[in-house]
Amino acid sequence: MALPDTLTMERACLKTWPGIEVEWDGSWVRRAAGGFTKRANSLQCFDPDDGDNAEDRLAAGVDWFTARGLPPVVRTTPLASHRLNAVLDEAGWATIDRSYLFAMPLAEHEADAQGQLVEPLDPRFLAAQQALQGYSDAKVDQMRNVLAVLAVPAMGIVVERDGAAVASGLMAIADGIAVATSVIADRNRRRQGLGSAMMRTGLAWAKAQGATTAALNVQADNAAGQALYGSLGYTHQYDYTYRVRGQA
Repeated sequence: MALPDTLTMERACLKTWPGIEVEWDGSWVRRAAGGFTKRANSLQCFDPDDGDNAEDRLAAGVDWFTARGLPPVVRTTPLASHRLNAVLDEAGWATIDRSYLFAMPLAEHEADAQGQLVEPLDPRFLAAQQALQGYSDAKVDQMRNVLAVLAVPAMGIVVERDGAAVASGLMAIADGIAVATSVIADRNRRRQGLGSAMMRTGLAWAKAQGATTAALNVQADNAAGQALYGSLGYTHQYDYTYRVRGQA
């Protein structure tokens, strides 16, 4: 089975991790979500040929983020405008957080016996994320605000052991692609298969919902995460980075 192309993947990722404020400028999109994650608070281009007036459009984007009290961030994928990339280079924007998109045809997976599927705004999911991610109450509020604008099928996943949440993540489906985000397992229980148990639970749900492809994002320096996803069948598809001002 051929996997969807980059544009289809990126469009699905846009829907499965939404911005609260979204403004399109041609094939460029600005998204803001109160500062929760760079992805939902960044500018991104979806057409390599859409580079007209790149300097002015980037400046407008900087003003847009500044007006919202957010640092300007550009997410750079293989779809980024060549001219936008050149303008960022000329202006000295730094490249940070090199990451990969992994994907696979979605096969059958067996859910964990102690895996729970709950609505994204369910207190059990938010509590598991807060405990495992180490989020403050304010950070959880930011996450809740993003989840509140999800407009595609999605489930929060919580895996328990001995009555405690030990792994959690979000699985959302857009355009037949199940995208996993907010993946976390108890760092004090490494090598117990908890991340795999959580992922298999979410993938089993996504398959039952009719999804045919699974995708996720993982940082280039996260070797453990890449090993986990590889063991489930995910493979590397393409790289992306973020561009920021004023950093070496």
